[in-house]
Amino acid sequence: MDHPDHQDKTALNDLFDDALAQTRVMPRRHFLAAGAGAFAAAYAGEAIAAPAPAAATEQDRAYMRQAIALMRKAGVVDRTGGPFGCVIVRDGQILAAEGNSVLRDNDPSAHAEVNAIRAACKKVGQPNIKGAVMFTSCECCPMCYATAYWARVSKIYYAAAWTDYADLFDDSNIAQDMKRPYAKRTVQVAPLLRSEAQQVWQEFRKLPDRARY
Repeated sequence: MDHPDHQDKTALNDLFDDALAQTRVMPRRHFLAAGAGAFAAAYAGEAIAAPAPAAATEQDRAYMRQAIALMRKAGVVDRTGGPFGCVIVRDGQILAAEGNSVLRDNDPSAHAEVNAIRAACKKVGQPNIKGAVMFTSCECCPMCYATAYWARVSKIYYAAAWTDYADLFDDSNIAQDMKRPYAKRTVQVAPLLRSEAQQVWQEFRKLPDRARY
């Protein structure tokens, strides 16, 4: 006979397996509905299986080499920011090609990926670029991944990994920080006037033509 503790653990494992199976088959239409919860779960270390990537083509490599050229231009030649470049493509058309401009613009959010997503969305006249592929010279930091997520980018190719430049830009620190409870994060986070903000949400919820994106 199984020990009671073993039965409890088995039951918990079964529940976890069921939940994980549902996560793996989440339809694309629930992409935005999953919201920040899915993003946080991924950085919290939960096992979320990704589909096997399709083999990259020579055209894909050409786009990535353009992103790497922008990386060199931004970080080594023009010195507008760190060495990061990004190219966004949809249906064979380049929607945007940008480098990092944090130093030039005095803007900590002016990463190459964010710059490119902003330019691409402006070009298509929509707040998303669903179906686009992003070629980025370096693995996305949490901010850039989140921006790509909300922009509904369909796929991301990256060249250099976090570990290739961790001595210079340690993006993994942010991912680790986001796992911690609010009280233990590097940037202090605390609730304030929640009830007043909830009232605005109630008003927004009643709008028949409320913003959807």
